[in-house]
Amino acid sequence: MRKFANLLIAFMFVFALGAGQAEAASKAKIDRRVAESIVKFKEHVHGGSALLARSAGYLVFPSVKKAGIGIGGEYGEGALIVGGRTAGYYSTAAASIGFQLGAQARTEFIVFLEKGALDKFRASDGWEVGVDASVAVVVVGAGGEIDATSLNKPIVAFIFNNKGLMYNLSLEGSKISRIHR
Repeated sequence: MRKFANLLIAFMFVFALGAGQAEAASKAKIDRRVAESIVKFKEHVHGGSALLARSAGYLVFPSVKKAGIGIGGEYGEGALIVGGRTAGYYSTAAASIGFQLGAQARTEFIVFLEKGALDKFRASDGWEVGVDASVAVVVVGAGGEIDATSLNKPIVAFIFNNKGLMYNLSLEGSKISRIHR
């Protein structure tokens, strides 16, 4: 048991060190991945093009990686798109405790449907989901239709894995920070 505890502590240290000191991806690499993710979003979300067009702006995190053994963490980098153009680069990070073993990667879209919500996000210095704002995670019902009641909220999120839109996930506790370059 003691060996397992030492292994767990070592894993947490290496993960924290790696996430904290990881060199941010280049702007060009983030832009390329964001553009690819937007194409997939529009293909897989019925009405996705219209939703993004009417939004005040949206954050795209093409690859949020999560790993854990009892204690876990996740990290990803992406861009804020406003008016069809990149308005800034951001990272998302979160930690969790509980039964978990393994790793996964997912794509996250956070869509600001109201300008006031986008303005508040842009004015913040580190923005935490559930503390600074409530984000409604959109679920897809039968026939691939979006739950329209979620779209009445100022901020909505879509979470994808390689199989499509993921169901019943939360972004609570995710901290989003601007990457200063």
